[in-house]
Amino acid sequence: MTSINKSGQPDSLTAKGTGPAFATIASPYYPMLVGLFVGVMMISNITGTKGVVLFTNLHFDVGPLSMDGLVTDGAFYLFPLAYVLGDVISEVYGFRAMRRTILAGFFVLLLASLCFWLTVKLPAAPFYDGQESFETVAGVVPQFLAAGLAGYIVGEFLNSWVLVKMKERSGEKHLWARLLGSTVVGEFFDTLVFCAIAATALGISTWSDFLNYTVIGFVWKTLVELAIMPLTYAVIRWLKKREPTYQSTLAHEGTIS
Repeated sequence: MTSINKSGQPDSLTAKGTGPAFATIASPYYPMLVGLFVGVMMISNITGTKGVVLFTNLHFDVGPLSMDGLVTDGAFYLFPLAYVLGDVISEVYGFRAMRRTILAGFFVLLLASLCFWLTVKLPAAPFYDGQESFETVAGVVPQFLAAGLAGYIVGEFLNSWVLVKMKERSGEKHLWARLLGSTVVGEFFDTLVFCAIAATALGISTWSDFLNYTVIGFVWKTLVELAIMPLTYAVIRWLKKREPTYQSTLAHEGTIS
């Protein structure tokens, strides 16, 4: 019977060099990446409560799409890093390792939301005059919480699954294609799921506004992640060269991409 290693790959494949190479999670780098991933998600959930408009002079109309400035949130510059880290973990450690990371992030975000909600409900001290401000920033809106968690789960799982499936076909070649393909799929479904659940809470009531909100959000987040793809590439190469178990699975496969 074929055994399965910690990366979720059959030992017989990785040992013979006939399957995609992955490092085991028994590594000093993996916990650091998980911690960074969860931290990015936590910070994004807080900074994302602020609405932001960029490029206020930018205006265009293309069919049902209309833009008067780029409407986004305070997490626009940080959130794509979660997908970069997801790509790194999936490429180097495999789908099973990324699945653990996603679930860890999910439960931490759920716990944080519960703590924020409970803290808002606690009676404020007579000398505390920041209750309203605290509620504005940390208050939990159930519809937004559901939208964020659903988009996160769907987007990150699909991002990792697509990348690993493409790697099964191409091996160490065409890393750029895996990063690009997984980004487009993950960001699309993340944005679609989030917008579909959160739209009514934002006051969006027409298909035109919904399409505008979804398409612009997807294009913007995808472009940001593509812009930092060279960084993703560099981190993946660095990790592959320093992970002993990854190097061992490449012994019969040649050079790292």
